[in-house]
Amino acid sequence: MPSDTHSDSHKGPQWPGIDVKAARATWTAALTLLSLAAVYAIRGTLIVFAVALLFAYLLFPLVDWVSGRFSPKHRTPALALSYLLVLGILAAAAIGIGSRVVAETRELVAHPPDVGGFFLQLALAHPTLSPTIEAVQGHIRQQLGELVSAAPRFGLRVLAASANLIDLVVIPILAFFMLKDGARLSASFLALFPAGSSRAEAKRALSEIHSVLLSYMRSLLLLCCIVLIVFSAVLSVMGVPYALLLASIAFLGEFVPLLGPITAAVVILAVAALSGYPHFWWVAIFLGAFRLSQDYIVGPRLMGREIELHPIVVILGVLGGAEIGGVAGVFLSIPLLALGGLVLGRLSERAK
Repeated sequence: MPSDTHSDSHKGPQWPGIDVKAARATWTAALTLLSLAAVYAIRGTLIVFAVALLFAYLLFPLVDWVSGRFSPKHRTPALALSYLLVLGILAAAAIGIGSRVVAETRELVAHPPDVGGFFLQLALAHPTLSPTIEAVQGHIRQQLGELVSAAPRFGLRVLAASANLIDLVVIPILAFFMLKDGARLSASFLALFPAGSSRAEAKRALSEIHSVLLSYMRSLLLLCCIVLIVFSAVLSVMGVPYALLLASIAFLGEFVPLLGPITAAVVILAVAALSGYPHFWWVAIFLGAFRLSQDYIVGPRLMGREIELHPIVVILGVLGGAEIGGVAGVFLSIPLLALGGLVLGRLSERAK
């Protein structure tokens, strides 16, 4: 009997009529929901932090290469030199490509495509489609009318959103400190775990996360550069109007999963069609063939198996990211899904 009394004393306080396990489960669920609500409330700040983290990973290979030429105590000057190199590369690209893109943009604005003439020629060439063409024209006129009427409200929204331009300054600063103190922050995080298997497991998890993010950003940059080079070369050879401008739009769209390439393809096809380009279908075939090769051959080889995601998961993630964080949420959806897959894989390993 004394032993039973002693064992009961270690079960904690007991409350008559209350299931302790159910109470703990309820408390855990409440804390989880409260944490999720807090994360959602500060999602704007978290998105800025996440974008800064990915920007830091974009610069990491260059920083690591430059830092290898200096002693560890000179890491800050090495990081500053890396930033100067990046700014120099961006300035050179802006001078070499940006001037031509600006010139093509001015030409497009000065001589916009004749939309009415395009639909008229289409109706003459396909008389049976005249009702459909007229309906499309009416819909476009309606959308343009709504766009013109909404212009004042849009201007106010732009002015309100201009306050977020400070993020363009904050993100590089955050990335600088992440690159500068990343190793120390990782060591401080690992120090929270007791020495032994727990710390080793946490270190392994950080290493895997580092590998996934580094691989994703390196591959994404390479894919975007491939788009810029291939599109500018092929569209120029095919004689598509505003080839470099359209290639630059495709380059920027490649950073936004799923929605970016689709939007770029629609813009390219629309400009080619409305400009009277005679080989419209060849452009459509090129875009389709390039997308297939990029998504199913080049992309998987560059991304690696740890970032391979099912198309359904990508679509749901992109839509959810757009709902939560807009364009930034779409941009962050793929790396977050990849990290989620990594976490689930680790949990399944521990469950076995």
